[in-house]
Amino acid sequence: MPSLGWQELLLILLIVIIIFGAGKLPEIGGALGRGIKEFRQATRDESEEHEETTTETAAREPAPKDLS
Repeated sequence: MPSLGWQELLLILLIVIIIFGAGKLPEIGGALGRGIKEFRQATRDESEEHEETTTETAAREPAPKDLS
């Protein structure tokens, strides 16, 4: 997968400025930042919930019998 160079990023920024205008950029940046923050929080919460469920399940299950 090719990476984006500075020329491509500059072109994307110019297109965004043309479409939305320079006045809307702070709003778009803020919304994007909030979205990323909420996504990270949701994945962190889901990960913690999964760990708690796994720990509770392991605590309830009896230890495996020694087959030797």
